[in-house]
Amino acid sequence: MFSRFVILIALLGLAGCSQTHETTLPNGLRIIVKEDHRSPVVVSQLWYRIGAQDEPDGLTGISHVLEHMMFKGTHRLKPNEFSRIIAEHGGRENAFTGYDYTGYYQQLEKSRLPISFELEAERMRNLKLDDEEFRKEVKVVMEERRLRTEDRPESLTFEKFMATAYTTHAYKNPVIGWMPDLERMTAADARAWYERWYAPNNATLVVVGDVNPVAVFALARRHFGPVPRRELARTASSAEPLQAAERRARISAPAEVPYLILGYHVPVLAPDDKSYEPYALDVLAGILGGGNSARLARELVREQKLAASADAGYSLIARSPGVLMLDGSPATGHTVDELEGALRAQIARLREQPVTAEELNRVKAQVVAGNIYARDSVMGQAMQIGQLAASGLDWRLQDTFVRRLKAVTAREVQDVAQKYLVDSNLTVTILDPQPGGKGRPRPAREAGHVR
Repeated sequence: MFSRFVILIALLGLAGCSQTHETTLPNGLRIIVKEDHRSPVVVSQLWYRIGAQDEPDGLTGISHVLEHMMFKGTHRLKPNEFSRIIAEHGGRENAFTGYDYTGYYQQLEKSRLPISFELEAERMRNLKLDDEEFRKEVKVVMEERRLRTEDRPESLTFEKFMATAYTTHAYKNPVIGWMPDLERMTAADARAWYERWYAPNNATLVVVGDVNPVAVFALARRHFGPVPRRELARTASSAEPLQAAERRARISAPAEVPYLILGYHVPVLAPDDKSYEPYALDVLAGILGGGNSARLARELVREQKLAASADAGYSLIARSPGVLMLDGSPATGHTVDELEGALRAQIARLREQPVTAEELNRVKAQVVAGNIYARDSVMGQAMQIGQLAASGLDWRLQDTFVRRLKAVTAREVQDVAQKYLVDSNLTVTILDPQPGGKGRPRPAREAGHVR
């Protein structure tokens, strides 16, 4: 729930980090390779450290539009030929844009890895941003915005929430961009964004699968080594000022039932990884919203029958401080005000009473189970490594996450609740349903946009 600042994945402590190897090419490209020899497949991901939070006002959505254009041809490849070649070799590929990064991936039989590297290196330096192709593709993105946001009341509510919770930091803008910005965006804007950010020294190549790291490094040097580094004119994102009073917003849209979001500004993992707070916040979110046995589902949905749905979520991986959110819709016969009161009562209880040992053990057991599950997917392993690296964190945090989370105490959970989950740090956004809506809202899970 609400993994906006990440591609919807939990940070899980995978064993076997000794099988992970890293090098950096002279042009600045960072390469991380993790061996997994259980099947003859490989996942290759190229992460650029550029996303929606780097976009200036008036140019929102440019990272996502450029992601689309990366499939529209180079000086050597025709539009959509990249995807056709990968498919002909039995692979699958796609891309994603978030607040903190833009990523591209291919999953192939292991002997086809050179195809992936050749194509990615080609479009890293030789993208052809044709004016006509751009005009067509930006219209595709506009339609995507209409379908994913403007025609989905829960997404509109989330967009309003973010624009209210953040007044300065670029997290206030949607990843897909504001429609007026998309309407006036030009191919020249995309060319400038590409020239500014798409460089080997602003990228991390992650490879996971049945591979030999030495051979992968040599292959990467052959294909990516000739791509020249560029000077990166990165400007720091404006820090969000400390919130001093509760903020509220309402939005009206066609829908069948009301929808509610509550959110609190909270810290995320820092490169030094010394604070217990992100781990305690992760446990707190699990106590509230970690499945059917968590407090919100058990008490508000099943026992009190006050909520049709209720959830909580937090991502501790991001380049900038984030938010811990609760959301839900009231059950038939109950109001959104009743649901807000019940959610706020749950927060007050966390501030006033330590969580039980049973609840702590449940959340920690979920993480261990998730750890085991994550080992089954080479894609999941690559996503974890890439997300950490693109967020400016050490991928070796995988190796310590379970231990750090298991060390969280009930006192620490209560401490972060008392420090961050206070009314002066709260933003509330409510969807007032209007005639014409169909079905119940789905939680707004805007981790980013996949092509």
